[in-house]
Amino acid sequence: MIPTLLWIYWTSLRRDRVAQAMTFLLPIIFFSIFASVFGGRGRDTMSRVPVAVADESHSEMSRRLVRALGREKSLALRTSARPLGAPREAAEVTIDRARAEAMVKDGDLSVALVLPAGIDTSLDRFDGRGQPSTMLSDPSDPIAPQMVAGLLQKVVMTAAPATIAKNGIGAFERYSGPLTPQQRKAMDTWLPMIDQEAAGARDSAASDSGHAGAGGFSGLVRVESVEVLGQKKDNALVSFYAAGIAVMFLLFSASAGGGALLDEVDSGTLDRVLTSSVGMTGLLAGKWLYIALVGVLQICVMFLWGRLAFRLDLFHHLPGFAVMTVVTAATAAAFGLVLATLCRTRQQLSGISTIVILSISAVGGSMFPRFLMSQGMQKMGLFTFNAWALDGYIKVFWRNARVIDLAPQVGVLLAFLTAFLIVARLMARRWERS
Repeated sequence: MIPTLLWIYWTSLRRDRVAQAMTFLLPIIFFSIFASVFGGRGRDTMSRVPVAVADESHSEMSRRLVRALGREKSLALRTSARPLGAPREAAEVTIDRARAEAMVKDGDLSVALVLPAGIDTSLDRFDGRGQPSTMLSDPSDPIAPQMVAGLLQKVVMTAAPATIAKNGIGAFERYSGPLTPQQRKAMDTWLPMIDQEAAGARDSAASDSGHAGAGGFSGLVRVESVEVLGQKKDNALVSFYAAGIAVMFLLFSASAGGGALLDEVDSGTLDRVLTSSVGMTGLLAGKWLYIALVGVLQICVMFLWGRLAFRLDLFHHLPGFAVMTVVTAATAAAFGLVLATLCRTRQQLSGISTIVILSISAVGGSMFPRFLMSQGMQKMGLFTFNAWALDGYIKVFWRNARVIDLAPQVGVLLAFLTAFLIVARLMARRWERS
């Protein structure tokens, strides 16, 4: 009987499109997403790290460092921006420390570098002293500051190798005695050649190691890291995890709640409801409102648990949290109705919702931060409503955004909400015709 049973099971799988997608399509989707995020290291597909540079030194050395950082393929360098509070059409000005810090706080980028006046003193010695450079960072992205710090140490060697060699010889003479006249003459002949050779090989070196770090050499420039966000918060990163997990499981619960429509179709309850004064529009509105209220409760429970167990700073952000929770739950509820009206059976809904929800959760940032993704995947994530919801929660808990600052995220979520409700209503017409 075993061959017969195998043939029956294979026939069942061949007829079940959802089971085929769960078996073959879902693993391929997840493999592709994770391979795109974590398998592209060292290739041009990796996202370029945006970094602002404020040059307070205005010396020849600092200008060389800025130009060298700009040639790094793994960095998207910015040296100018609109003044604080200026309208969008205002002309850009050179970035200073205050503007760089504001850009990090506003989420425009994850790291900014300040080259202080007297940075040359840090290159005159090799003992870790001297005037330090300042790295202004957003700790929600732990990778960008490390990459920029490593590349800064690298470009010090490539931007002015003759200066570094001269300072190294000076340090050698301080501790070991002066060079002989013959050694001094050789050094004077050799130092100009270093800059010439470095200038000729700089472009090829940048293309060969565009994503390299410090190359095993660090410490020529002192770098002090300053976290401009989260420094006064307890376990602030918990807000990221709470938002990501809450939104993902909100989608599952919304899908399950929308599936009650299919149960009513099977039991014949839907036919009786349609003959009443409620109608399909009223039924969908009631379902949507109920699922949205349950979603609000679900998110509140998640964040309250974060407050009790992990000291999540919830109560200082209640206005923004309330706005994002209501809008997110309402949009997720509408999305659940779309999935339910697209399917014909509970089994079909279970399979399709699993594929769709896990896929958009991965692309939208619920499973891992979007800053790890390439630029293409980050843009793709903007087509998922959960990415906008997560951005809103991040603004609330991490950037202390006012309610008015949530307008872009709330506006996009309301657009998704309207589109989902319209699609669900159109798809539900098949039950009215039957």
